[in-house]
Amino acid sequence: MKNFRTVILVTFVVSVGLLLAPGCATKKYVRQEAAAIDQKVEGVEAAVEENQKRIKEHDERLESLGSLITQQQDEIKGVDGKIEEVRKATQGKLIFKETLKNDQAKFKFDNSELSPEAKAALDVFVQKLVQENRGIYLEIQGHTDSTGEESYNQLLGKKRAEAVMNYFYTQYHVPLHRMQVFSFGSSAPVGDNKTKDGRAENRRVDILVFE
Repeated sequence: MKNFRTVILVTFVVSVGLLLAPGCATKKYVRQEAAAIDQKVEGVEAAVEENQKRIKEHDERLESLGSLITQQQDEIKGVDGKIEEVRKATQGKLIFKETLKNDQAKFKFDNSELSPEAKAALDVFVQKLVQENRGIYLEIQGHTDSTGEESYNQLLGKKRAEAVMNYFYTQYHVPLHRMQVFSFGSSAPVGDNKTKDGRAENRRVDILVFE
């Protein structure tokens, strides 16, 4: 009987051990997995925090760059304004202005070549300068209509102004340092660019004479 009780007790203890063992293993596995997840979460949080820090630094750099660009633009405008003041001061007093209009110059579309009519008009202009008999400075401004890209119109306006300057130099030996060319492209129209006659009127050269 005693031996039987001993066997029952041993069987009970073994049974209890078998029942409890899986539970302990499960709890240990859960704790290990929870710790691994915590480490992953901490890693993600650290990565997010680092990304937020980089984004903030990037935004600050962009803001600083924007401020620097604005400052440089203001400085450039200031310099341009001073250059314009110096240019006007060196030019002196405006005596008169002559416009080589399309009915005289007959600038064809997309063309800067001086026609015989344009050269005749420039000859009359030079005679007027001779009659004035003053120390003069010429500002020759080229203009176009609004057809095409403005970047090309700027180039075309400059070519038209240079054609006039070259004629003055080659035909009448007007010193180059007494002349300067500018291109306004299509930015200063005198006619309606929506009409054929208006566009023709805008294809011109203005000659400003300063004392």
